[in-house]
Amino acid sequence: MKTILNVIWLVLSGFWLFLGYLAAGVILCITIIGIPFGVAAFRIGVYALWPFGYMTVDRRDAGAPSCIGNVLWLVLAGWWLALGHIVTGLLLCLTIIGIPLGIANFKLLPVSLMPFGKEIVPTDRPFATR
Repeated sequence: MKTILNVIWLVLSGFWLFLGYLAAGVILCITIIGIPFGVAAFRIGVYALWPFGYMTVDRRDAGAPSCIGNVLWLVLAGWWLALGHIVTGLLLCLTIIGIPLGIANFKLLPVSLMPFGKEIVPTDRPFATR
């Protein structure tokens, strides 16, 4: 079932989200300071490409740099990314067929809001963190 949902997601919105995150990651990687943010955008982009069967978990070894990175990300990009996922998720939930896709958009909220200190893992092993 998750393969079918991933294919529908890929066609309707996943590919476009991936391209957006990919473009943002390339732009962020232009400067040395922006490289960690670009890498975070690439991670979110891959997760947005194929979200069913994966989930985010908190990393136990994330420290102060992750907190500082999350604050900067939240102020500069995270709030509008999260707002976009909320609006898109609500619009997708207006139809019965779109409800699973809307839920997938809501699943992207935590990682798009604060990506540092999170890891994307398959749902069959959610506690397999470093």
